[in-house]
Order: sequence, then structure tokens, then C-alpha cells
Amino acid sequence: AKTWFSLRRFGDSVTMLWEPHAAPSTRCNIWHIAGRDRDLLIDTGMGVNPLAPEIAKLSDRSVLCFGSHSHFDHVGGHHEFDRRLMHPAEAGIMAAPDRDNMIIEGWVRPDTFDFLPHAGFEPERYTVQAAPITDPVGDGDLIDLGDRVFRVLHLPGHSPGSCGVYEEATGLFFSGDIILDGDILDDLYHSSTNDFAASMERLKELQVSTVHAGHHESFGRDRMIELANDYIAGRRTPGCPAEG
Repeated sequence: AKTWFSLRRFGDSVTMLWEPHAAPSTRCNIWHIAGRDRDLLIDTGMGVNPLAPEIAKLSDRSVLCFGSHSHFDHVGGHHEFDRRLMHPAEAGIMAAPDRDNMIIEGWVRPDTFDFLPHAGFEPERYTVQAAPITDPVGDGDLIDLGDRVFRVLHLPGHSPGSCGVYEEATGLFFSGDIILDGDILDDLYHSSTNDFAASMERLKELQVSTVHAGHHESFGRDRMIELANDYIAGRRTPGCPAEG
């Protein structure tokens, strides 16, 4: 591929980047939020090509790199950033990633890409570099960018340490993979359907304006509540649910 990342600007100083040459199931939405004193980067993609130079084109401020959870498609570029914020339940995976604990096996194959990221890239040998958490965060913690503040919401289900961040002033909610307008995966080795349902109930009380999810398109509060109710009622994507 001649270029690896695509970019789309939203309002509220929000920019989305993504990897268009990877399959939709293995590319995440990478979110950059500009602040006065520092910027927030939510998730970093697969890590097959450097992300930091693309972020540097958006801003010369320091970056807080937040991981919504520890799956390969969301944290592949975390090692490029000095400050890495994530829930401590994901710490073991981030410190010692492998093809199993990052859900790479079965997901990254030659047909995952329509163009390879660089010469010599072998999908079967793809791994993620270790990127230990530098700043553990938990439910209710605040991320201060100087002129805007985001609150961390611990929303387990997809993984034990899955988190989103919410800006009360604008109603923006960055949800990772806990809720999205597409397949919701609750059958992974460390997923929990009970936790997922509890997180969905909690989301229904959140006064959001826009949900910027980890995959697919953004949506509003009405759609978020509809998706949450569908999950709670069992109207969700087929699959083998994990034991609660």
C-alpha cells in the first residue's frame, strides 16, 4: 500500500483514522481528540505501520494514549507512545502479548488485507509489540486535556478491562467495542455475557450526544439505547456466548 491510514474530521476537534486496506473486522476506529494542553488518542490500530507520524501531522502537543481494551486491532501501535492509559485488568496482556491472548489467531490471515502494509510482511507471523500500561485508570477517573475533561467508564463484557471515555460537556462517548452498530463479540475467551448485559444497562442511563465506537459508523443516543436493549433481550449476533 502506498498509504496506510485514512482520515476523517468530525466536529468538536475529533479526528478518526483507520486502516482501509485491512478487513473491516480487523481494523478499528482510531480517535484523536485535540485539547489545549495535550491530546487524547483512543486506540492505535494493528501496529503494522507507524501511527505516531500520522498523529504528529495533526498536532505537536503531547499525547495521552488510551486503550479501550487489549485486542490486537486496538493496541498494535501503543508501543509508539510514552504514556499509555488502560484499565489494569488488561495489564498482563499488554506486558506480554501473544497471538492467543490478543485474539490474533484466526483473525489475521493473508486475505485480511487487500494490500500489504509493507514489503516482506507475513500475516501468519504478525504479532503486537509489548506496551506495558504506564498510567492505570479505572471507573470514574478523569483525563484532563486542559480545556476538556473525559471520564473513564469501566464497561466489562467484551474483555475484563474494557473501558470507554465520556465527555459530559459535549455528550461525546468513545465506546471501544462495548457497544457498536455491528457485530458485538461476546464469545471470546475472556468475554462475559453477564458483564456485557450489566454494562449495557449502565449505558442506557448515559446522556450521550454521539457514540464514536471502535468499529463502524458513529450514532446517537436513541440508537445506543436500541442496541443496548437488543443485546439485553438476546437479539444480538449469533455465536457461542462465553460463560458468564
